[in-house]
Amino acid sequence: MIRRPRLLFAVVLALALAGRAFARQSGAAAPDYGPAIARLESFIEHEMKDKELPALSVALVDGGRTVWAKGFGFADPEKKTAATAQTVYRVGSVSKLFTDIGIMQLAERGEIDLDAPIQTILPDFRPKNPFGSSVTLRELMSHRSGLVREPPVGHYFDPTGPSLAATVGSLNDTELVYPPGSHTKYSNAGIAVVGYVLERRAKVPFAKYLKRAVLDPMGLSSSAFEPEPRIRDRLSMATMWAYDLRTFPAPTFELGIAPAGCLYTTVEDLARFLSILFAGGEGPGGPVLRRETLEQMWTPQFARPGEKVGFGLGFHLGELEGHRSVGHDGAIYGFATSLEALPEEKLGAVAVTTMDAANAVTDRIVREALRLLLAAREGRPLPAIETTEPVPPEIARGWEGGYGRDGKPLLDLEARGGELSMLSRDGGERKRLRKSGDGLIADGRLGWGTRVTLLPEAIRLAEAPLSRVETGKPVSASARWKDLIGEYGWDHDVLYILEKDGRLTTLIEWFEYDPLTEVSSDMFRFPDRGLYDHETLTFLRDALGRVTGARVGAVLFPRRPVGPEEGTPFQIRPVRPVEELRTEALAARPPAQAADLRTPDLVELAKLDSTIRLDIRYAAANNFLGVSLYSEPRAFLERPAAEALVHVHRGLEAAGYGLLIHDAYRPWYVTKMFWDATPADKHIFVADPATGSRHNRGCAVDLTLYDRKTGEPLVMTGGYDEMSDRSFAQYPGGTSLQRWQRDLLRRAMEKEGFAVYEFEWWHFDYKDWEKYPVLNMRFGEIR
Repeated sequence: MIRRPRLLFAVVLALALAGRAFARQSGAAAPDYGPAIARLESFIEHEMKDKELPALSVALVDGGRTVWAKGFGFADPEKKTAATAQTVYRVGSVSKLFTDIGIMQLAERGEIDLDAPIQTILPDFRPKNPFGSSVTLRELMSHRSGLVREPPVGHYFDPTGPSLAATVGSLNDTELVYPPGSHTKYSNAGIAVVGYVLERRAKVPFAKYLKRAVLDPMGLSSSAFEPEPRIRDRLSMATMWAYDLRTFPAPTFELGIAPAGCLYTTVEDLARFLSILFAGGEGPGGPVLRRETLEQMWTPQFARPGEKVGFGLGFHLGELEGHRSVGHDGAIYGFATSLEALPEEKLGAVAVTTMDAANAVTDRIVREALRLLLAAREGRPLPAIETTEPVPPEIARGWEGGYGRDGKPLLDLEARGGELSMLSRDGGERKRLRKSGDGLIADGRLGWGTRVTLLPEAIRLAEAPLSRVETGKPVSASARWKDLIGEYGWDHDVLYILEKDGRLTTLIEWFEYDPLTEVSSDMFRFPDRGLYDHETLTFLRDALGRVTGARVGAVLFPRRPVGPEEGTPFQIRPVRPVEELRTEALAARPPAQAADLRTPDLVELAKLDSTIRLDIRYAAANNFLGVSLYSEPRAFLERPAAEALVHVHRGLEAAGYGLLIHDAYRPWYVTKMFWDATPADKHIFVADPATGSRHNRGCAVDLTLYDRKTGEPLVMTGGYDEMSDRSFAQYPGGTSLQRWQRDLLRRAMEKEGFAVYEFEWWHFDYKDWEKYPVLNMRFGEIR
């Protein structure tokens, strides 16, 4: 949304007057933050649009006052309920700060020793420890305990809502990954243990204790570790997304690891929290924590001399323009939060959005806000905020490929869905690239700031030149991995096991790729970095040797049934009998047409090039409805689309491939049958007859590749007409060869003016489809 200049001026003027009023009351000249806020607001609106964020709220703090707090977008997009500074969000791991403050209150009073073995407090807590040294609260709070990331029960994926006692008790079935104190390994399980210490000592549930001991004394009246009615009624909706472009509502279940991630709050309350930090722990009714205790929490733990960045007690420590910073990020289903403070300057910012894992966006908003506040306070010119532009599709396609050194590929640039992205061969997250000046920069929900300079047949990344590496056609994946590759877990969080670059690889928590190291035939190890640093992945089998699940560290991901076996046609149970639907569809009339559309000129593909092969499934029973729908196995397209398709087919000949057509022009009545027969939850795979499909216009084709030597169709990530995630054009699973073949088809079709449908890798629409009418002719009527 672009704000009208007159309204923007009014907002800035009001903020300036408010600042002067504050200055009169305090006797000090308050900084004029109005221009800084105006610049930040414009940037937030840009990010909301560019990153497609449903809602975002932000608050800025200077000492004891909130200088600005505002919501953007909609907390409930369907009801058009506006997001505000009072909107309630789930803030994920920001919760850890409050849990750790609860412990530090006890330490202040001498009731607890941070460096005593945890068994002195929780004698029943006994995970396997082959390293000898005991785990302490200090290690748990600074992620140095060596515990697994997630407990077996009550983990991040567990929707059953177990008690904190059951969650912590399940850790006795785990083994430490690293020796205590030796290595920073982020652990939600560890902070669950910290919270359980509070619960056991107080003999009241953790959420109630934190409210009484920490949240209420801070005056955080809109915050809680459980969804009380007054909190739940103001809770924003949130959105999940995945690399394959699907989106869906975020789940709302409570986590067993509540102390690590279950805080509900508002940016207004988090702004008050920042003010309390700046006041040295002084709450509205008295001290919540001593100033020296906060300094302990802001001191790097297990650090080398002079080290300033890392974990303190709870807080993550860093620097911003030479200033010490403290804070924490949070990510929980559909929500992303960034909270950062500059203790010496007493400036802070917090931002929360309702798009899963979009912490790169909230991080940047918070950091740009702090830079602007610093400049305004110091009377310096306000820093510009860099924005980016899309990479034109023709440029994106030209830079696709592998890049590396000495012929070894280190990263890949991929042009998909109209965007260019970058992914390291060592794994991590896929970063969206955008145009900035003469080069490219990572700018998306998952990352910001990595710059890519374009050179002749090379790129420069972080000052290191990387040459284009022709990787060619991948080899087939190892046969011993065939029954391991697939999907595991739950609808709300899928674990993909795939083959990538010759290695078995995971895609976990939707966005992190991790190449695995084989330990034995069914056991693999994660890299020594990332979410599951050095943990193991073990495949489980039943008595017949079939893979039934994958255990990641301590968490069991059950095997997910996805699609039919290879070579078996996918079929649904029609909502109503097919013949009944056929009768209705034949009697119905297509939608009204515009008067200025082109005259149809359908031509038969086989007559243009006899080497284009046909496998028209709708002329037989091997289709998703299990009945014949066409009287003849023929394929037609409007002439320009047909001629473009012939160009694709002939262009593939040099590589040894050709086109195999499953469907092209489709009479409208068949589209109506498809829609009426298909359950509503699968309607993304069929066209709405109310508007007519691009098949009905003779400008869409369903096809795959065949090998010209053998005549056999190539194996893709999923089968034709399969109504599953494997059909998505950017489905990340399967093997390198399957994805390469699918992408080869896509690139060849795009070159001639076709665009893939994002939910069906085989479906391509010709560029001029809107210029043609919806047709209902049967094949025998085409002349």
